[in-house]
Amino acid sequence: MKCISLIGIIFTQILIIQTATAEEIKIANEIPTLERDFVNAISGFDKAKIIAQFGEPAKSDDVKIKGTGKVVASIWQYHFINTTPDGTYYETTELDFINDKVVQVVFINNDGAEGSDSGQKFDVPNSKPEL
Repeated sequence: MKCISLIGIIFTQILIIQTATAEEIKIANEIPTLERDFVNAISGFDKAKIIAQFGEPAKSDDVKIKGTGKVVASIWQYHFINTTPDGTYYETTELDFINDKVVQVVFINNDGAEGSDSGQKFDVPNSKPEL
């Protein structure tokens, strides 16, 4: 009987460890939505991961090299994905990319049609894209 109990305890501990690890992986792969956490974390995510979490941007513009058509910069806008510390949503979040890296985030309290001059701009730490 003691052998069966010991096996049950070991099995339970393995399940707990696997569950914690799966939750940690989910958290590590999830982009936070609180404004400062978002700015600090976004450089760790490429365009594909951003689309996987938030879907396609509501609006996007690409800057291409003439003759090759290679996209070297992009501006994406999303609506209602980021919050202020008090839980209020920004109407628009603008992500400015160079190549595949976010280099600037702008939180805007309008639909983005007025441009990003009316929003809070944050340079993304640790974002050194290859030029």
